[in-house]
Amino acid sequence: MEKSNSLPFLSVIVLLLHVSNSLTTPTRESIHDTFLHCLQSHTTNQPDHVSNIVYAQTNTSYTSVLRAFARNARFSAPSTQKPLLIVTPLSENQVQATVVCAKSIGLQLKIRSGGHDFEGVSYISQVPFIILDMFNFQDVTVDVQNEIAVIQAGASLGQVYYRIWEKSKVHGFPAGACPTVGVGGHLSGGGYGNMIRKYGLSVDHVVDAKIVDVKGRILDKESMGEDLFWAIRGGGGASFGVILSYTVKLVPVPENVTVFQIDKTLEENATDLVVQWQKVAPHTDDRLYLRLVLQPVSSNFVKGKKTIRASVEALFLGEADELVKLLGQEFPLLGLKKELCHEMRWIDSVVWWANYNDGSSVNALLDRNHYSVHSNKRKSDYVQTPISKDGFTWIWKKMIELGKVSIVFNPYGGKMNEVPSDATPFPHRAGNLYKIQYTVSWQEPGAAVEKSFLSQIRVLHNYMTPFVSKNPRSAYFNYRDLDIGINSHGKDNFEDGKVYGIKYFNKNFERLVKVKSAIDPENFFWNEQSIPTYPRSNA
Repeated sequence: MEKSNSLPFLSVIVLLLHVSNSLTTPTRESIHDTFLHCLQSHTTNQPDHVSNIVYAQTNTSYTSVLRAFARNARFSAPSTQKPLLIVTPLSENQVQATVVCAKSIGLQLKIRSGGHDFEGVSYISQVPFIILDMFNFQDVTVDVQNEIAVIQAGASLGQVYYRIWEKSKVHGFPAGACPTVGVGGHLSGGGYGNMIRKYGLSVDHVVDAKIVDVKGRILDKESMGEDLFWAIRGGGGASFGVILSYTVKLVPVPENVTVFQIDKTLEENATDLVVQWQKVAPHTDDRLYLRLVLQPVSSNFVKGKKTIRASVEALFLGEADELVKLLGQEFPLLGLKKELCHEMRWIDSVVWWANYNDGSSVNALLDRNHYSVHSNKRKSDYVQTPISKDGFTWIWKKMIELGKVSIVFNPYGGKMNEVPSDATPFPHRAGNLYKIQYTVSWQEPGAAVEKSFLSQIRVLHNYMTPFVSKNPRSAYFNYRDLDIGINSHGKDNFEDGKVYGIKYFNKNFERLVKVKSAIDPENFFWNEQSIPTYPRSNA
């Protein structure tokens, strides 16, 4: 009798709670109105115009704005939770107001700077949220005399390279090979490219920055202090505030550089080539970057058979004659001849590396839409001990069996061996021969297809365990991978953050947590893999 009597009683309580919640839960329209009113009250210049930068889901331009910089089709499905509002500020004051107002109404703020973000961390969430989209912040101001550039967070790398080239033919900047990468995420997470061995990471050349903190203040290097300035040069910006701009030091580049690509399959002795590559690429002249791309492909020698194609892609900050002589001595299995080399201006090498094989001129670097959106997944690893020939034989077998996953070896050495591991939050310096990027991409729709491709890359990543770094098995923060841990929302999420934080930042993780706990103690700037705060009992 007690059991049967308790059920109606519980049902009444649940019903009352439901009615109570339905009466107090704000509607999308009321959130929009409340946010807009707050934004107007905190905007100093033309507050009546802020309605033009706020896109509610009912706005006819909402979908196009949301999709403009969604670079992974996995997160464009109708079922994916969408932001309640998208804010596209035109001024620093509007960024300040957005932070203050999002905090005041208790909504998560996601910050998007228009790059790749392969896990969608900047534009999806499981809780109600707002996107602060920085794509209007695209100015790149180049001062050749002082060899610096001030780069707003919403600019693309292509815009950065083009604006530098406009002012100087003998200056460049060491950053990513893909021009559509966004500056805000790239520089705050480390940033590397094909001049890494000569000049190190992008963050190694950041000399100042501007950030909006949780209180809505604009801080520069001097006012933010040494710890926060350290943190946003490799520890990610979105954990600490909204990056407005970075000031970077330019680097010299020769009037002419040399590039080449050479492909070999297993039938053409690719295995020995790769073994020799490990001995050369991390140790050669630091002006030379030899990227290695490994892909399962159909054999040209045996119909119906799969093989592995190894592609060596190079940038040499010098002329072809010197390069041919150098690699003839150090990398004889490559078989480089001068007719395979292409001498060109540094800016043209940027276009070449971008794989713009459609006759594009340097003007294509300004085109942020020069990117094919498809579904994809990325993972990363670091290799500290050369893999044996037998090891590669087993790796090829697994890659061919899986069929679709490609891997890229990015060599370290050179300048990367000279910078201390704690100089910036990015810890992967001396002791690492090369970084591995795993990639799988697909265009076919459907959950079953996605599950199959995700399984492939996870299987290969697991298979590589014996060959890569250990304790921790490290990963690159800018190749965001939610498989290695997710930060749950809440004040006491330190243990969640520790799982991925140590993999990304090694011993630098603890200092990042200290900075985060000091600058944003209530953890307003949180996302799936943000830096956590200390548990309140430890704070």
